[in-house]
Amino acid sequence: MIQNHASPSLRRAVLVIAGLNLAYFLIEFNAAIAIGSVSLFSDSIDFLEDASVNLLILLALGWSLRARSRVGMALAGILLVPGLAALWTVWQKIASPLPPEPITLSVVGAGALVVNVTCALILARFRGQSGSLTKAAFLSARNDAYANVAIIAAGAVTAFTYSIWPDVIVGLGIAAMNATAAKEVWEAARAEGESARS
Repeated sequence: MIQNHASPSLRRAVLVIAGLNLAYFLIEFNAAIAIGSVSLFSDSIDFLEDASVNLLILLALGWSLRARSRVGMALAGILLVPGLAALWTVWQKIASPLPPEPITLSVVGAGALVVNVTCALILARFRGQSGSLTKAAFLSARNDAYANVAIIAAGAVTAFTYSIWPDVIVGLGIAAMNATAAKEVWEAARAEGESARS
């Protein structure tokens, strides 16, 4: 059942998650630029998007079901942003085909994995609260953890092959996962909107 008012513990959890995402965005973005990584760049933009999403969720938690439904639909659109960033960086990488430094790629990916698993665990107990809002936050953290495992693997494969393709493929995978999450959040938000009208 969807709750109309968020608990203080949910609000605190969302604020902590927004802070963790913003902090790791700065780390990962700088690493991505330094080594020229498509997957780290895409994932860093995803961290920035997650911080923004969680701050928006924090504001919207006490709103009506109809208002939360509208915010959920907006969040579905926001979830597509990292995918678009990934496509742009893939184009740049193909134009200048230098593989990223593999050890940094894997180490920074491992740090991102720790942050995202922490966020997913924090959010797991709140999945049923506030409908599409907490669903958006949980799916984002869960998908990011999957992406980070792939980034670590891409670093290992790049170390042996010295190819751009592991990094590029992971970047495209991040785009595809975010598109799927956006669809799920849109559907949950639409269901909330229908419940609010009935």
